[in-house]
Amino acid sequence: VQLQASGGGTVQSGGSLRLSCDADGNASIRVMGWYRQTAEKQREFVASRHRNGDTEYGEAVTGRFTISRDGPKNTAYLQMNSLKPDDTGVYYCKAEIWTGFGYKDKWGKGTLVTVSS
Repeated sequence: VQLQASGGGTVQSGGSLRLSCDADGNASIRVMGWYRQTAEKQREFVASRHRNGDTEYGEAVTGRFTISRDGPKNTAYLQMNSLKPDDTGVYYCKAEIWTGFGYKDKWGKGTLVTVSS
């Protein structure tokens, strides 16, 4: 299973972007989520969504970002509103994928988000 993240780009402060993460194949995915790597911090948790609908958000994005998921398509979206320069970074998608023996984390390549002031 490969994960493909897309939707990054450059936006002005206060703007919005929507990221997509597509998982190919028909894998059973328990959780899909987003992390980001910024210049100042190690990889930081952004948001996740369980297939049962439960969601979690990092403190820095709560109230501004929304994660959703299209189950049949194994696609996750991250709607990012009220973007700030501190949100600049490379955003990575992660999925917990059933291997037949247990769930394993799979990471996609990142997509760059740049927020200008």
